[in-house]
Amino acid sequence: MKIAIYPGSFDPVTLGHLDIINRASALFDKLIVVVMHNVSKKPIFSVEERKEFLRRTTKHIKGVEIDSFGGLLADYAAKQGACTIVKGLRAVSDFEYEFQMALTNRKLNPEVDTVFLMTSAEYMYLSSSMVKDIALHGGNVADFVPAEIESEIIARIRKDG
Repeated sequence: MKIAIYPGSFDPVTLGHLDIINRASALFDKLIVVVMHNVSKKPIFSVEERKEFLRRTTKHIKGVEIDSFGGLLADYAAKQGACTIVKGLRAVSDFEYEFQMALTNRKLNPEVDTVFLMTSAEYMYLSSSMVKDIALHGGNVADFVPAEIESEIIARIRKDG
């Protein structure tokens, strides 16, 4: 069984994330979408909320599991028996950082490779940060986030913003 991991903060999950999840799930027997704890980021949604958003928006995709982790991704990959880490790239500017991370993960766990998937052109500009900023300022995020969680995202961001 080929197991892959798609890590991220998913704060909140966007249509760009779902694009990568859909495409990556077709390449592997199992895709674990893992909400990573990142101390350098201050998330609006709790880990459990982000996992629930992911569960609801991926429930129709075969072979996708949702999890969370707070340590080294290379260790998590070994624990799960994963052969691949999937990373989405929006632009060339993403590549340098992700390339460094891929080399580091490979050094820490030689059994895992990183695969880069280019985001579909319609989502190249999209980020969770952009969604939060648009929602905070009263903009329409319907074209950027899954419909089933849109109202919850807007309510939280406008309440806490």
